[in-house]
Amino acid sequence: MAKELKITQIRSTIKCKKSQKVTVRTLGIKKLNQTVYHKDTPQIRGMILKVKHLLKVEEVER
Repeated sequence: MAKELKITQIRSTIKCKKSQKVTVRTLGIKKLNQTVYHKDTPQIRGMILKVKHLLKVEEVER
């Protein structure tokens, strides 16, 4: 099975830079405490690294 990442937004983007808000939105997260699943790729890891202070990330097997 392929590894997936469970990504949950745990902090607000209100006082963040516009590029960070766009990155969170690009990950598919629209609301606080929303969880999305993505395949574990270098592109997704890069986006997570940019906004790691806003997210909780867990590796899961699906």
